Amino acid sequence: MQNINAALSALHSEGAHWRKSSYSGGNDDCVEFAIVEVRIAVRDSKRPDLAYTSFTAAAWHEFVSAVTAGTLA
Repeated sequence: MQNINAALSALHSEGAHWRKSSYSGGNDDCVEFAIVEVRIAVRDSKRPDLAYTSFTAAAWHEFVSAVTAGTLA
């Protein structure tokens, strides 16, 4: 867990490879994500200087599946 926390805290200082959502349509109203070891980090593309959140790969997959299926409440 300590290694993952160190990797996540380095996202801002070492410049992770952030990618924009393919659904952004070319504007800045979307999210960006970066894969860091076994976690997915997510941030607001309009304010990349602010905080980000991260998920396990399993939780991210579950979230994306629910969005795709339209089953989020």
